Amino acid sequence: MQLIPAIDLKGGLCVRLLHGEFERETRYATTPESLYERYAGLGAAWLHVVDLDGARDGAQAHLGIIAALAGRGRLRLQVGGGLRDREAVERTLAAGAARVVVGSLAVTDPDLVAGWIRRLGPEAVVLAFDVRLDEAGVPTLATHGWQRQSTLTLWDAVARFRSAGLRHVLCTDVGRDGALTGPNCDLYVDAVRRFPDIEWQASGGVRDARDLWALRDGGVAAAVSGRALLEDRLPAEELKPFLPAA
Repeated sequence: MQLIPAIDLKGGLCVRLLHGEFERETRYATTPESLYERYAGLGAAWLHVVDLDGARDGAQAHLGIIAALAGRGRLRLQVGGGLRDREAVERTLAAGAARVVVGSLAVTDPDLVAGWIRRLGPEAVVLAFDVRLDEAGVPTLATHGWQRQSTLTLWDAVARFRSAGLRHVLCTDVGRDGALTGPNCDLYVDAVRRFPDIEWQASGGVRDARDLWALRDGGVAAAVSGRALLEDRLPAEELKPFLPAA
């Protein structure tokens, strides 16, 4: 399992949201470029970049920053936020992203997104499914920057794309995101059990290296972390087993 650092962009700034709520924002006194170099120096291979404005508004707002980061050439980027049509996907790949992360559209127009997976190849597309657990503990999907709640379950959403060759799924437990309460390991163990052919990326709640080991033991392919890394809660020495170039 590898650790993928995350940068969330809003208004050109590096931020984190608590539970995905835009009014509960923490801004960090750093730049995307400095974070990129820091994470490359730690030994990361990938960087996860989210255009929060794009996720909320449906229109990309940070393509220039993404192109500048990709141009540094030290990390491969997977980029999401506001990718609601083919043109946005093509612009993001042309800017230098190695993977596009598609969220809301995978719920609202699965046939279109399945076509992208077939055309671009399964390594170029990550489906991002953000979930909230219902009263029965079933993960159901939140969309449009977590502002809308669907009745579609995570399991039904993933099953739609198996025939298209889906390989990478990023799953965020919105209730854990940015809260440093620990990842929902039971959710990811269940995900791996149900879909062992998927390379699952876990997001939300990572606090320390023990959480990373727990996710690895659960069969997760990658863990995406934002706040814990931003706030230096993960000592570099403890991260080495999860950073390919460390």
